[in-house]
Amino acid sequence: MGKIALVTGITGQDGSYLAELLLHKGYEVHGIVRRSSSLNTSRIDHIFDRLRLHYGDMTDGTSITRILSLVRPDEIYALGAQSHVMVSFENPEYTAQVDAVGTLRLLEAIRILGIHPKVYQASTSEMFGIAPSPQNEETPLLPVSPYGAAKVYAYHITRTYRQGYGMFISNGILFNHESSRRGVTFVTRKITRGLAAIKRGEQKELVLGNLDALRDWGHARDFVEAMWLMLQREKPDDYVIGTGEQHSVREFVEEAGKCLGFSNVWDFVRSDSRYMRPAEVPDLCADYLKARRELGWSPRTTFKELVREMCEADMERKS
Repeated sequence: MGKIALVTGITGQDGSYLAELLLHKGYEVHGIVRRSSSLNTSRIDHIFDRLRLHYGDMTDGTSITRILSLVRPDEIYALGAQSHVMVSFENPEYTAQVDAVGTLRLLEAIRILGIHPKVYQASTSEMFGIAPSPQNEETPLLPVSPYGAAKVYAYHITRTYRQGYGMFISNGILFNHESSRRGVTFVTRKITRGLAAIKRGEQKELVLGNLDALRDWGHARDFVEAMWLMLQREKPDDYVIGTGEQHSVREFVEEAGKCLGFSNVWDFVRSDSRYMRPAEVPDLCADYLKARRELGWSPRTTFKELVREMCEADMERKS
């Protein structure tokens, strides 16, 4: 019998790539999905018949306990979250309920049931906030958004349960990771989708926020492998995962413009203060030496390869 894995947020970008990886490795894969009047399974439709899905919600401790009691997983990948930074400013209480208290609900359910799975908790580089780059596991956590603050709580409560109850829980502090499966409201996908629509004559311009923000962008497919590697170790720990390269939003636009054949992409792109965040994380770049040394992990996809893959996928999609 293969291992049993439970993935929260399985219908998201990371969840879909992780589910593919786990199935390839012979796992029995279970996922938690929120009940909705319309299905949101497009990212996992191609593997739908190989998954076991359960209705639940990170704001509902009863559903989490019920699913854990039923599945009894060997590994849990806690990916489910409200992960959009700007949305967290508009819905801070909901973000805290899902991202912060939701993590506590999961850990308490594990403790109360007396089960002993290995747990991966999805942390984020947004926790570093205004701390100078490059950032590693020792960098101070100085978040400047409700999302970052909620994730700091999840990070610390994870470490608390690890120390207090001897639970195997690892935090993966992932820097920005993208793909053609990225949600359309995130800036990278907004860029590639918008420029592809302009190229097809379906849209006249692309309006963005801060063009000078510096980020460390990798591919989600590479990053989910790091998640899995963390749970194959004998002892839990926390790891920064990124590429060690830094690019601005402006650079992303220019690279996407090149991929799509624009002679001057700035004829179609402008910045608008309406899309600026109340507080901005200016500068993120990962120092992932620990992950490379202890996990044997390094990113495989370059920045240019990532942008090209996203552009090509959005050109193939119908509007």
